Amino acid sequence: MRLARISTPDGPVTGRYEDGVVHGDHGTYEVDDDDTAFLPPCEPSALYCVGRNYAETLDQMEYERPEEPDFFIKPPASLLGHREPIPYPEFTEELTYAGELAAVIDESCHDVPEDEVSDVVRGYTIMNDVDALDQQGRTARKAFDGSGPLGPWIETDLDPTAIDMWTDVAGERRQEATTELMLFDPYEIVSYLSRRFTFRPGDVVAFGSPANPGLVEPGDAVEITYEGVGTLRNTIADRPHAGE
Repeated sequence: MRLARISTPDGPVTGRYEDGVVHGDHGTYEVDDDDTAFLPPCEPSALYCVGRNYAETLDQMEYERPEEPDFFIKPPASLLGHREPIPYPEFTEELTYAGELAAVIDESCHDVPEDEVSDVVRGYTIMNDVDALDQQGRTARKAFDGSGPLGPWIETDLDPTAIDMWTDVAGERRQEATTELMLFDPYEIVSYLSRRFTFRPGDVVAFGSPANPGLVEPGDAVEITYEGVGTLRNTIADRPHAGE
């Protein structure tokens, strides 16, 4: 089942998405491919993001292989919905993308064993880990407004351990991989992080990205697809002029 969250004249509505219609608690809403405002499919208190989780990425970025999941945190202010434009911050000259599978936590939990992770996960969605690559320090690079597009919806029926993914930028295939290539699988990661943090309903855990081949420019459409979930699509906005 797919759970979407959209903006309507009645306010935000969450419901089952099927064949272009969102079925909410108090009615149904047609989803127009051009006009409907998709909201991030959950409201996390934090986005827990794992890096260096594909060997190909380690080779490309000349990172050492981590002995345990290497993570950072994005704030809720980083969120964007499906089809929302990604701002190009004035403080960077090097904006990059990264197509990541992400779990959405369904209940408050702490210290979750690996074999119980599926019991506390609502489902899976897609995140674009936008990165201002020329900034100093991971928080400055990755935790700014608009750096966490998320969506388009949550897929509740998915085995995350062996699915294909690909990312197209401006119509060019930039990433292609499978989640089988993760160094730490989603169950390991959620369990590991749950020993350090108490998750809240709606929190997001992103599992890292395959190698990231390049930069994005204003006007580029970034389309990230995970088999069985869907496609998250956002376009890079124009750069602000000096003084704006």
